[in-house]
Amino acid sequence: MRAKEVFDRLTENVNKVIVGKEETVGLVVVSLCAGGHVLLEDVPGTGKTMLAKALAKSISLKYGRVQFTPDLLPSDITGISIYNRQKEVFEFNEGPVFCNILLADEINRATPRTQSGLLECMEEKHVTTDGVTRELPNPFFVIATQNPIETSGTFPLPEAQLDRFLMKLSMGFPDESEEIAIMTRFENSEGELLNKISSVISEEDILAVKSEAEKVKVSDDIKKYIADIIVATRNNRDVSSGVSPRGTLAMLRCARVYALSKGRDFVVPEDIKAVAIPVLAHRLIMSNSFSATVNAQQIIKNILEETKVPTEDFNVKNTNNSDNSMASL
Repeated sequence: MRAKEVFDRLTENVNKVIVGKEETVGLVVVSLCAGGHVLLEDVPGTGKTMLAKALAKSISLKYGRVQFTPDLLPSDITGISIYNRQKEVFEFNEGPVFCNILLADEINRATPRTQSGLLECMEEKHVTTDGVTRELPNPFFVIATQNPIETSGTFPLPEAQLDRFLMKLSMGFPDESEEIAIMTRFENSEGELLNKISSVISEEDILAVKSEAEKVKVSDDIKKYIADIIVATRNNRDVSSGVSPRGTLAMLRCARVYALSKGRDFVVPEDIKAVAIPVLAHRLIMSNSFSATVNAQQIIKNILEETKVPTEDFNVKNTNNSDNSMASL
């Protein structure tokens, strides 16, 4: 199955239960295929849980969910060893993190210690308990959510952990026509519609897209275009700290996968523009924290407008792919 067909089938299936959020769904699938994780910042009731469930069912992947609370412990996520009296040994009971798609609901309500427990899982793709390292399933994809309105009793994610998320997205409220479509589609039972979702692609298809993305050509001009954008974030007077090299590689990975989703084996400037805000905005540390998210997004928009766009024929331009292997972020 070709990569574009994988994207089309997956997004079409998820959109059967998610109304009017085609762009967001597409970017979530790009993150999954790029091997990263997504942070969804939105008010309750906008479909974040539904999106995670529909995505898991569309690929027959194991789905897990953790409701983050202040009293949640790292072992509640990773698992714990329990003594078996009959066998006289400690047996490891796997936590909910041992799945393919994990919904970390309201992640900012857990303490920094618990948040850090998830960090190793996201970064290293394994769990270490009692000196034993256990690999997580492949693919392993975290969709974390947080409510931007209620800040009482929350522990904001530190910059180091925000940087671990490949993208930060928002579902947003539907418009009037979408609101009517939601009522029409779910007027009987939203659970019934979700249960009708079946697998349309296999786990192997996702892994094949990941492998194919590594072969997508990136010309020197496109690399310079990415570099110009990144450097501009570091030289902006409203930004205390710009995008790190991890963010640069994240942009490259997402642009490659996005190009595949459009049926191309080479990256063009439009791919960079499509992923720039969700990949870069949350990595900026603003000089003024007031409305930081909105300001960061506007800064990326301004940089994209001011940065010179290359105009070469990127399909035939000679490309050196020797350094194009995707680094693990």
